[in-house]
Amino acid sequence: MTDIFKEAEGVDFGVLPGPVDTLLQQGVVAYRSDRIRADRLFRAALDLAPEALAAYYCLYKIHTYMGNLDMARSMALAGMEEAARQAGWPSDPQLWPKDQSQAEGPARFALFTLKALSFIELKRGARNVAEGHLRTLAALDPAGSVGWPVIAALAQGAAA
Repeated sequence: MTDIFKEAEGVDFGVLPGPVDTLLQQGVVAYRSDRIRADRLFRAALDLAPEALAAYYCLYKIHTYMGNLDMARSMALAGMEEAARQAGWPSDPQLWPKDQSQAEGPARFALFTLKALSFIELKRGARNVAEGHLRTLAALDPAGSVGWPVIAALAQGAAA
Protein backbone atom coordinates (compact mmCIF):
# COMPACT_ATOMS: atom_id res chain seq x y z
CA MET A 1 0.00 0.00 0.00
CA THR A 2 1.12 3.51 -0.69
CA ASP A 3 1.77 6.21 1.83
CA ILE A 4 -1.67 7.77 1.54
CA PHE A 5 -0.64 11.02 3.11
CA LYS A 6 1.87 11.91 0.40
CA GLU A 7 -0.43 11.34 -2.58
CA ALA A 8 -1.45 14.45 -4.46
CA GLU A 9 -4.19 13.25 -6.82
CA GLY A 10 -6.21 10.73 -4.92
CA VAL A 11 -5.41 7.26 -3.78
CA ASP A 12 -6.29 4.02 -5.49
CA PHE A 13 -8.00 2.13 -2.69
CA GLY A 14 -9.19 -0.55 -5.07
CA VAL A 15 -12.79 -1.39 -5.75
CA LEU A 16 -15.02 0.29 -3.18
CA PRO A 17 -18.56 1.61 -3.21
CA GLY A 18 -18.48 5.21 -4.48
CA PRO A 19 -19.52 6.86 -1.19
CA VAL A 20 -16.86 4.90 0.73
CA ASP A 21 -14.12 5.88 -1.69
CA THR A 22 -15.28 9.50 -1.56
CA LEU A 23 -15.09 9.55 2.24
CA LEU A 24 -11.62 7.99 2.21
CA GLN A 25 -10.39 10.46 -0.43
CA GLN A 26 -11.81 13.36 1.60
CA GLY A 27 -10.12 11.96 4.71
CA VAL A 28 -6.75 11.82 2.98
CA VAL A 29 -7.07 15.48 1.99
CA ALA A 30 -8.39 16.49 5.43
CA TYR A 31 -5.48 14.79 7.19
CA ARG A 32 -3.13 17.53 5.99
CA SER A 33 -4.95 20.25 7.90
CA ASP A 34 -7.61 18.71 10.16
CA ARG A 35 -6.76 15.35 11.63
CA ILE A 36 -9.92 15.16 13.71
CA ARG A 37 -12.03 15.61 10.59
CA ALA A 38 -9.91 12.99 8.79
CA ASP A 39 -10.59 10.54 11.60
CA ARG A 40 -14.34 11.24 11.38
CA LEU A 41 -14.33 10.73 7.61
CA PHE A 42 -12.42 7.46 7.84
CA ARG A 43 -14.77 6.23 10.57
CA ALA A 44 -17.78 7.21 8.47
CA ALA A 45 -16.36 5.13 5.61
CA LEU A 46 -15.89 2.21 7.99
CA ASP A 47 -19.45 2.59 9.29
CA LEU A 48 -20.76 2.47 5.72
CA ALA A 49 -18.69 -0.57 4.78
CA PRO A 50 -17.11 -2.48 7.69
CA GLU A 51 -15.66 -4.86 5.10
CA ALA A 52 -13.63 -2.02 3.48
CA LEU A 53 -10.10 -2.87 4.52
CA ALA A 54 -8.78 0.48 3.28
CA ALA A 55 -10.75 2.28 6.01
CA TYR A 56 -8.96 0.28 8.72
CA TYR A 57 -5.65 1.04 7.04
CA CYS A 58 -6.37 4.78 6.98
CA LEU A 59 -7.37 4.74 10.63
CA TYR A 60 -4.41 2.79 11.96
CA LYS A 61 -2.06 4.80 9.79
CA ILE A 62 -3.22 8.24 10.96
CA HIS A 63 -3.33 7.20 14.59
CA THR A 64 0.19 5.81 14.36
CA TYR A 65 1.35 9.08 12.79
CA MET A 66 -0.38 11.08 15.52
CA GLY A 67 1.10 8.94 18.29
CA ASN A 68 -2.30 7.57 19.36
CA LEU A 69 -0.82 4.11 19.58
CA ASP A 70 -3.60 2.47 21.56
CA MET A 71 -6.13 3.55 18.93
CA ALA A 72 -3.76 2.56 16.13
CA ARG A 73 -3.41 -0.88 17.72
CA SER A 74 -7.17 -1.23 18.07
CA MET A 75 -7.80 -0.32 14.41
CA ALA A 76 -4.99 -2.60 13.20
CA LEU A 77 -6.37 -5.52 15.19
CA ALA A 78 -9.89 -4.92 13.88
CA GLY A 79 -8.64 -4.61 10.29
CA MET A 80 -6.50 -7.71 10.59
CA GLU A 81 -9.43 -9.69 11.95
CA GLU A 82 -11.68 -8.51 9.10
CA ALA A 83 -9.01 -9.33 6.50
CA ALA A 84 -8.50 -12.79 8.02
CA ARG A 85 -12.26 -13.35 7.91
CA GLN A 86 -12.36 -12.34 4.24
CA ALA A 87 -9.41 -14.62 3.49
CA GLY A 88 -11.20 -17.53 5.19
CA TRP A 89 -8.59 -17.67 7.94
CA PRO A 90 -9.07 -17.85 11.71
CA SER A 91 -8.59 -14.61 13.62
CA ASP A 92 -5.42 -15.89 15.35
CA PRO A 93 -2.38 -15.32 13.09
CA GLN A 94 -0.70 -18.34 14.69
CA LEU A 95 -3.30 -20.46 12.88
CA TRP A 96 -2.94 -18.87 9.45
CA PRO A 97 -1.55 -21.00 6.61
CA LYS A 98 2.24 -20.87 6.39
CA ASP A 99 4.28 -19.55 3.47
CA GLN A 100 1.92 -16.86 2.21
CA SER A 101 4.60 -14.75 0.49
CA GLN A 102 2.56 -14.78 -2.74
CA ALA A 103 -0.72 -13.90 -1.00
CA GLU A 104 -2.98 -11.29 -2.56
CA GLY A 105 -6.16 -9.48 -1.61
CA PRO A 106 -7.42 -9.82 1.96
CA ALA A 107 -4.72 -12.37 2.83
CA ARG A 108 -1.99 -9.92 1.87
CA PHE A 109 -3.76 -7.15 3.78
CA ALA A 110 -3.84 -9.40 6.85
CA LEU A 111 -0.08 -10.01 6.59
CA PHE A 112 0.62 -6.34 5.92
CA THR A 113 -1.46 -5.33 8.92
CA LEU A 114 0.33 -7.83 11.16
CA LYS A 115 3.56 -6.12 10.07
CA ALA A 116 2.03 -2.73 10.93
CA LEU A 117 0.89 -4.11 14.27
CA SER A 118 4.48 -5.23 14.94
CA PHE A 119 5.63 -1.66 14.37
CA ILE A 120 2.86 -0.22 16.53
CA GLU A 121 3.69 -2.62 19.37
CA LEU A 122 7.37 -1.74 19.09
CA LYS A 123 6.49 1.96 19.37
CA ARG A 124 4.20 1.21 22.34
CA GLY A 125 7.15 -0.40 24.12
CA ALA A 126 5.64 -3.90 23.89
CA ARG A 127 8.83 -5.36 22.47
CA ASN A 128 8.00 -8.99 23.31
CA VAL A 129 4.63 -8.69 21.57
CA ALA A 130 6.25 -7.11 18.51
CA GLU A 131 8.88 -9.84 18.37
CA GLY A 132 6.17 -12.51 18.62
CA HIS A 133 4.36 -10.98 15.65
CA LEU A 134 7.63 -10.85 13.71
CA ARG A 135 8.32 -14.54 14.40
CA THR A 136 4.84 -15.33 13.13
CA LEU A 137 5.48 -13.26 10.01
CA ALA A 138 8.75 -15.09 9.40
CA ALA A 139 6.75 -18.34 9.12
CA LEU A 140 3.86 -16.83 7.18
CA ASP A 141 5.89 -14.72 4.77
CA PRO A 142 9.43 -16.13 4.65
CA ALA A 143 10.25 -14.01 1.58
CA GLY A 144 9.42 -10.83 3.51
CA SER A 145 7.08 -9.69 0.75
CA VAL A 146 5.09 -7.36 3.03
CA GLY A 147 8.25 -5.71 4.35
CA TRP A 148 8.36 -7.17 7.85
CA PRO A 149 12.20 -7.58 7.77
CA VAL A 150 12.46 -3.77 8.02
CA ILE A 151 10.48 -3.85 11.28
CA ALA A 152 12.59 -6.79 12.49
CA ALA A 153 15.73 -4.71 11.88
CA LEU A 154 14.19 -1.82 13.83
CA ALA A 155 13.37 -4.19 16.68
CA GLN A 156 16.90 -5.55 16.66
CA GLY A 157 18.33 -2.02 16.64
CA ALA A 158 16.11 -1.07 19.57
CA ALA A 159 17.53 -3.99 21.54
CA ALA A 160 21.12 -2.83 21.03
